[in-house]
Amino acid sequence: MSEPLDPASLPIRSTLDIVTARHAARELCERLGFGKADQTRLATAVSELARNVIQYAGVGTCLIEDESDAHSRRIQVRIEDQGPGIPNLELALTDGYSTSGGLGAGLPGTRRLTDVFQIESVPGSTRVTIALVKPR
Repeated sequence: MSEPLDPASLPIRSTLDIVTARHAARELCERLGFGKADQTRLATAVSELARNVIQYAGVGTCLIEDESDAHSRRIQVRIEDQGPGIPNLELALTDGYSTSGGLGAGLPGTRRLTDVFQIESVPGSTRVTIALVKPR
């Protein structure tokens, strides 16, 4: 088993940063031996979360880490911002709910795309942690 790869910490400030974060997640996923479908799932989830940062908070960070161990390959992504927070998490995680006039598939879709989905949000801080995990 090889050593875990160094984490990538990326700023999220513009739509260009969404592309950078998406690419970095896909690249690490590929390096860890995940297939094309998993690479696409993760890249899509990262895009959605980074887009939410731009839309609702303006700026944030994206940390992409190799959390693999002897038993599993695991890529974890944590996206954080210091925006207004999500007033009603339960509602925000409901399919079809949107505060921006979109389809309301963002957070619920991201949850379905990933093996791990955790979200914490209060005014001034939102943190979403997602991961893909495969046995070795």
